[in-house]
Amino acid sequence: MTDPRQCTRLEGLTLAERTRSGGRFTVGDGDKVALELSAHAPGVFRLRFGPRTKPDYGLLATPEPSGPVPELREVEGGFKLFAGRYALKLKDKPLRLHLTGPGGSIVESITDQHFRGWSRLPCFGRGDSGWTAALALESGESIYGLGEKFGRLDRRGSLLTSRAEDALGVNTELAYKNVPFCWSPRGWGAFVNTPASVSHGVGWPQWSHRSYVVALADEALDLFLFAGETPAEIIDAFTALTGRPAVPPLWGFGAWISRAYYRTADEATAMAAELRERRIPADVLTLDGRAWLEVKTRFDFTFDKTRYPDPKAVLDAIRAHDLRVCCWEYPYVSIHNPLFKELADKGYLLKNADGSALVFDWDVKPGSSPFGAVLTPLPESGILDFTNPDAYAWWRDRHGPLFDLGVDVIKSDFGEQVPAAARAFNGDDGARLHNVYPLLYNQCVFEATAKFKPGAPMVWGRSGWTGSQRYPVQWGGDPQSDWEGMAASIRGGLSWGMSGVPFYSTDIGGFYGDQPSKELYLRWVEAGVFCSHFRIHGIGLREPWQFGPEAEAIARRWFEFRYRLIPYIVAAAETSAATGMPVQRAMPLAFPDDSIARHFEGQYMFGPALLVAPVIRADHRVELYLPEGLWHDLWTGESLPGGRAITVEAPLDWIPVYGRDGHVLPLGPVVQHTGAIDLDAPVNELWAFGLPRHAPEFSGPPMALTLAADAATVAAAEGVKIRAWGGIEHARKGGLVTFRKRG
Repeated sequence: MTDPRQCTRLEGLTLAERTRSGGRFTVGDGDKVALELSAHAPGVFRLRFGPRTKPDYGLLATPEPSGPVPELREVEGGFKLFAGRYALKLKDKPLRLHLTGPGGSIVESITDQHFRGWSRLPCFGRGDSGWTAALALESGESIYGLGEKFGRLDRRGSLLTSRAEDALGVNTELAYKNVPFCWSPRGWGAFVNTPASVSHGVGWPQWSHRSYVVALADEALDLFLFAGETPAEIIDAFTALTGRPAVPPLWGFGAWISRAYYRTADEATAMAAELRERRIPADVLTLDGRAWLEVKTRFDFTFDKTRYPDPKAVLDAIRAHDLRVCCWEYPYVSIHNPLFKELADKGYLLKNADGSALVFDWDVKPGSSPFGAVLTPLPESGILDFTNPDAYAWWRDRHGPLFDLGVDVIKSDFGEQVPAAARAFNGDDGARLHNVYPLLYNQCVFEATAKFKPGAPMVWGRSGWTGSQRYPVQWGGDPQSDWEGMAASIRGGLSWGMSGVPFYSTDIGGFYGDQPSKELYLRWVEAGVFCSHFRIHGIGLREPWQFGPEAEAIARRWFEFRYRLIPYIVAAAETSAATGMPVQRAMPLAFPDDSIARHFEGQYMFGPALLVAPVIRADHRVELYLPEGLWHDLWTGESLPGGRAITVEAPLDWIPVYGRDGHVLPLGPVVQHTGAIDLDAPVNELWAFGLPRHAPEFSGPPMALTLAADAATVAAAEGVKIRAWGGIEHARKGGLVTFRKRG
């Protein structure tokens, strides 16, 4: 890790030339550093220090500036670049910045002054192996983002690392999905555009409790600053820069059924049949890695012939129950497979410094395995080199026969194992490739799906980096099967959403550890219903009936309600695709001006209309916070004033959910799979929370809303049922429903 305390302060700012989007400067009196300052878009500023000789991996979806031509002015003590309503000033001696907007100061370089007379850390600094930059934080200022992190959502006081790791759970700072992007409710965000690992001292006391400090080892420092009135504006700008997803296919929003693992083809086909017999709604059945592959020789795109002599017949049998098939893969090829030598001879694998094919050894030390006795030990393997265009195309196209057999989607697991010593086709080393490798891998699988399964492609990916939102969706890997594993998984999903990635799922029931209790399983199912994507998975039994008749009955009702929510969820996903706003919206994102709401990190808005407070303890009690306004209990009909915390006793069969006053929740009928949804009329019921002031948001023909001072009229087909909360009555006339307060 680059130590910011050992970096040389940058100063000596000289304008070399003006450009269309800003200006080029030199910094320093002796060993000069190139600096390019530009306005990438209104409210988006870019500072690039140092050379640009190494691959950038296309992390930016819009690499060129857009919008009106900004104005660069020379001002007292430096230069000022104006873009829209915002301006970024660079001052010298030492080099530092100040971002301002219509309301005045937004953020500036570190203001922590050492007793000896200079800033405690460099505003901008260069070391032997990398760079640092430091921004000032106000007392009480919170910082959010930085990818899928499982601890507190507010990063203040932490030292965090953006680095893709096989975290083996959700209990540490290690994370599978990382993005070196964060934001403050004060109206600014910061993003380090690099494939290299980045350290973030977010008010970390050992560096400076009043500063946000980044440090990285790369040839250049490419720093973006964002300004916006709300966090939603900042996320919108960040995802406009790094890319947004398409809406995943409709069936992807249904229930995914998985277990690690179904041991035989008969077990998998029997599971498909039993789901339908027990009327558990579902759309996808997953064949995990050991379910369809021979572990010693994987991965080679072929079914284990001893268990699957006729794989097409097995997949046809599963699909006959109106289920899609998901198959697991990882981007490694066992040395015991003849394919290893073939790929090594073609130069399709990452290499050692001497040019030989790199062999990755999963053992952390001789005679041990990183997975202990929990999972089958993995064979030594080569790692596919996705920087080689021919290798990339080969891997992509080898998916064709799988999709022809009847596979619908790939679970793209792993991708975090590139060692620093690796050498890639594009000339990069493993240190730079490590983090971006999961992006390239998932991009390849996503493109394979798009090529061989025309329509709305998706993957089920575990690891990620900047830009991963372009290849939906990701799930949170491997939580421990206990209450804290569930709570951390919820925070991980909210954190990922606040980092510009809108879709997420967890392993419902937990992946490893003791078999979950009935109560834990049901609470996890209830929370999972209110995620963008919904999958049960883990080592051991995970199907609802495995937990007894009561659990099966309760779970079935929640699975059914999940399908009723799909029109609403898809509408939220469409908003995500347009703006980057996540389907699950943590309190700091949904209510940035409510300083109390930020402290309730286990609850969230699910789309625009629902506040969800999962039960994450065994005592049935939930302490939750209702922001200002009126809220309506979905299950009791009670209307509650906001601006206060309450404690709720939640029976085993329900989760606290509240409708936001003025919103309408559209619901569809109970179906067993998404193929049974009538796309011309997906909604059969409307729940109005108070007097509607927002049109129903759902995928389907729009329901127009007409507002009056004391009434609201919604266009709804005559067959659509109406329920209203908060003392609201309604009257129907043809295809119009008028709501008004009683009396």
